[in-house]
Amino acid sequence: MAYRREFEIAFVGLKPGVHEYSYEITDKFFEAFQQQDFHNCKANVRLLLDKKNGFMLLKFEIGGSLEVTCDRCNNNLPLDLWDEFNITVKMVEEPELMNDQEEDPDVYYISRGESHLDVAAWIYEFINLTIPMQKTCGYDDASGPHCNPKAMEMLKKLETKENEKEKTENPIWKGLEKFKDLDN
Repeated sequence: MAYRREFEIAFVGLKPGVHEYSYEITDKFFEAFQQQDFHNCKANVRLLLDKKNGFMLLKFEIGGSLEVTCDRCNNNLPLDLWDEFNITVKMVEEPELMNDQEEDPDVYYISRGESHLDVAAWIYEFINLTIPMQKTCGYDDASGPHCNPKAMEMLKKLETKENEKEKTENPIWKGLEKFKDLDN
């Protein structure tokens, strides 16, 4: 449980201005969340919290690396992480109502009586957002250094078989060619 407390920031005693926090994120961090589609995460999160009167500006800088499974050849594929995310945290009387009505995902409301801010969920979300939707060894020719040549060979064989199937005439359409250009 002490591991989770590391991500709680006691902001009540902080003076107005910028405060910096650093977090080392490994696979252990993700044990509290659902199963991930990556492993060997070594991420550094730098959080700049700018405390103002009635609100806080949070800037998350994510850097590091992790491994994913290639969508094309199923090999392990190392990825470098780098991105920045900004969150505005506003202190209000009815945070649940305000969070339900807020359309901007970068604005979050907390109660004026709150004393701690838990940033673990945001770190989890931002690391997942740095991973591309399509994870492949090489985007154009799939000849990356991590590509599985046996899987790529099998995919090429399947591709040529599909092309051959498309070239053969389908008897369902036979005879319909005469209706093709009737509009002219």
